[in-house]
Amino acid sequence: MAVLEQELSSAAIERWFKNIEPGEIRDGKLIICVPDDFFKSWIEDNYSSLIGNALKQCNSPVTDFLLEVKKITFTPTSVAFEDPRISSSYESVALSQGNSSGSGRSGAQPNLNPQYTLGEFVVGPSNRFAHAACIAVAEQPAKAYNPLFIYGPVGLGKTHLMQAIGHEVYRKNPNTRVLYITSEKFTNQLISSIQNQTTQQFREKYRNVDILLIDDIHFIAGKEATQEEFFFFFYALYDNHKQIIVSSDRTPKDIINMEERLISRFEWGLVTDIQKPDFETRSAILRKKAERHRIPVPDEVTNFIAEVVTSNIRELEGSLMR
Repeated sequence: MAVLEQELSSAAIERWFKNIEPGEIRDGKLIICVPDDFFKSWIEDNYSSLIGNALKQCNSPVTDFLLEVKKITFTPTSVAFEDPRISSSYESVALSQGNSSGSGRSGAQPNLNPQYTLGEFVVGPSNRFAHAACIAVAEQPAKAYNPLFIYGPVGLGKTHLMQAIGHEVYRKNPNTRVLYITSEKFTNQLISSIQNQTTQQFREKYRNVDILLIDDIHFIAGKEATQEEFFFFFYALYDNHKQIIVSSDRTPKDIINMEERLISRFEWGLVTDIQKPDFETRSAILRKKAERHRIPVPDEVTNFIAEVVTSNIRELEGSLMR
């Protein structure tokens, strides 16, 4: 283990090597026990040569090994978070599925904004392609585009489209396990699980979903342990043909301090953007908002607001409600 610790980050050691056990020597090979097939595949693909070199450096009588799946009790991880913004002040979040920002239970109603549906989304030239991609994903999760990465400035409808996918999938199949969460809450839940020694429950919660909707992924940039954990979930979900939808305020390549392996995975599927709406789309958004709230607003008023407020949809709708 000492040799491995010199080569790998503390997060990688905690994630992949604290929960494996050396076993017997059989046919000249060291048997290493791992908790499940996912661990086995991951270590074989990523750490085989490193383990082999470690055996040689230790002057071991065996220089080869074999991974075998064996029921192992996981031990809680303890990862040091370097970011003072999240290490000094964290949100205590209940990890029970009933209190999560989504559903980890079969047949449970996802905790999504009821207004964020496809029917309530106003389509225009600035978001038409992203909207079409979301419809495709909702119709064929994990088949059309996986992952789906939506980017664009704040307040243009990324969260609305993401949650609309969750609503549509759940409408068609109420047994679908849909989980929506922001990257900030994901990070805070991870920290809380480490401090409360409920890391395994945290991991099971995210590995047991059918649709993962994770907002503002740029928040985890520079947070090594959080990225390591998210990469684990991404790989597990993708490998099990589960749908992943991610949003950000910039393209994957433009997220500074995001690991290259995560950027690469984000680009496996479809990367699509949402741009600022044009005048006609802004006017249509205002009229739909007024109709939803049963507010009689003359067209000249909505047109005036649409002409003046061009920054984002949140400010646009806020101007109407003032």
